[in-house]
Amino acid sequence: MRLLIIGTLGGQLTIASKIAMEKGASVTHADANEQALAVLRSGRGADLLMVDVALDIRDLVERLDAERIHVPIVACGVTNDARAAVRAIHAGAKEYIPLPPDPDLIAAVLSAVADDSRDMIYRDESMAKVVKLAQQIAASDASVLITGESGTGKEVLARFVHSRSNRAKKPFISVNCAAIPENLLESELFGHEKGAFTGALARRIGKFEEANGGTLLLDEISEMDVRLQAKLLRAIQERVIDRVGGARPVPVDIRILATSNRNLAEAVHAGTFREDLLFRLNVVNLKLPPLRERPSDIIELAQYFIKKYAQANGMPVRSLSAEARHALTVNRWPGNVRELENTLHRAVLLSTEAEIGVDAILSPDGARLDAVRGNDLAAQAAMAAEQITRNLVGRTVAEVERDLILETLRHCLGNRTHAANILGISIRTLRNKLNEYSHDGVPIPPPNGGELRGAA
Repeated sequence: MRLLIIGTLGGQLTIASKIAMEKGASVTHADANEQALAVLRSGRGADLLMVDVALDIRDLVERLDAERIHVPIVACGVTNDARAAVRAIHAGAKEYIPLPPDPDLIAAVLSAVADDSRDMIYRDESMAKVVKLAQQIAASDASVLITGESGTGKEVLARFVHSRSNRAKKPFISVNCAAIPENLLESELFGHEKGAFTGALARRIGKFEEANGGTLLLDEISEMDVRLQAKLLRAIQERVIDRVGGARPVPVDIRILATSNRNLAEAVHAGTFREDLLFRLNVVNLKLPPLRERPSDIIELAQYFIKKYAQANGMPVRSLSAEARHALTVNRWPGNVRELENTLHRAVLLSTEAEIGVDAILSPDGARLDAVRGNDLAAQAAMAAEQITRNLVGRTVAEVERDLILETLRHCLGNRTHAANILGISIRTLRNKLNEYSHDGVPIPPPNGGELRGAA
């Protein structure tokens, strides 16, 4: 956690900085906005700004926006002046803290911004394998490609790897390649010199230099323009970067992590991603399974989110009713962990009974989750078939057919008759297919939803 304190407030901010350092934050001081901007441009960076409310916060916010520097601001004042607090928040501050500082309040603010809860929440065996591999390779400097559907927790896993690496005490810098316009991403990554282009008001250190000594996460790297990929490849291979408008290369010492929710091998075939860059990034691949393939994680994560949002909103921690647990476990979760988190956040806010009931487990449009998804086996199988057929390129017809049959059977709890009806084939054809798969060593879902076995 990197904290930049701007102003003095008669020494009260110095006291706040001591409290922050006791909580593990690294603290830098600046007297005013100009000095603060110099610190941020220099690459020392910050995860949070604590600013004297008497300074021109609106000017600071506007100058940060002009230079595309994104960091939350907390205003601080020596009185409980409501008007000063309102002015600061209207100017762009996220919060107002009265001084002298309360240690618990400082700790809460730091925790909320840093979100230092980096432990992976899991119980399912498929997720346990991914976490075990992540722990094995964390101490190395190998590049890691983290893949998985949107919402599966790719950035959380990246932070987990960093926190267990030899670079854990150095910066972890994340860049969302999909969120930054193509013509600005080069400057964001590599920095620029003053006057390199219109709006380059001063030298700006990019994310590569800001992450020096630590870890750089390139989030959704598949969205990066192929021309910029060539410059990225050089930076990874030679550990040097060129600032936009710069006259000489700048050495950097970083570890690269990257994420993608797309199939990069397909992107290579399509000509939108460089094969040599994929080889450089994919030294180790951590593939996060979607939540529907980690059923044991659903309730574990749900209980974690209930506790998190109950505490954040000053509400009692309620348990889930049996009906609510069932509604959660049978849902397909196309938005994965992110969707589950939002659903439980709503449930915590809406629940008034002793338990969180199924009436509080709602979809974003306010409908009950069990009414939207239901327990209808045919509907679940149809959704499973749709998911399987979304990504067909590079696979044989036989492979697609096998996965479709097995997934449909799985969601029919092993009922051969239901599965055959949904698939539009005879029960005899289905049994012949299952015997064929079993002979090849593929586990077959047995009748009545029992454990997978090797014969049909």
